[in-house]
Amino acid sequence: MKHLYLVIALLTLSFSYGQNASANGEIKGFKLYPNPVADGKVYISTNENATKQISIYDVLGTQVLEISITGDELFISELDAGVYVLRVFQNNKVATRKLIVR
Repeated sequence: MKHLYLVIALLTLSFSYGQNASANGEIKGFKLYPNPVADGKVYISTNENATKQISIYDVLGTQVLEISITGDELFISELDAGVYVLRVFQNNKVATRKLIVR
């Protein structure tokens, strides 16, 4: 139950953070596609061509993947089907989105 409250708090903070994106520095031009993911590969693009630090959490708030990528492709074939929270950090800016894996 504690994990559920942690996920709810994380999502609440993330969405309230996203509402003030211009003031707080959300990643400009952030795109995540396709979502839902069916083929084990997702694309994460931004206006800047810099390294992205990516963390993925399951619905219990457990980190299931942490990786750094320089391009746009992220391979997530090792993730089970379900709903995840994806956080991307790039140049001291952050974007948080829900990720659905089929």
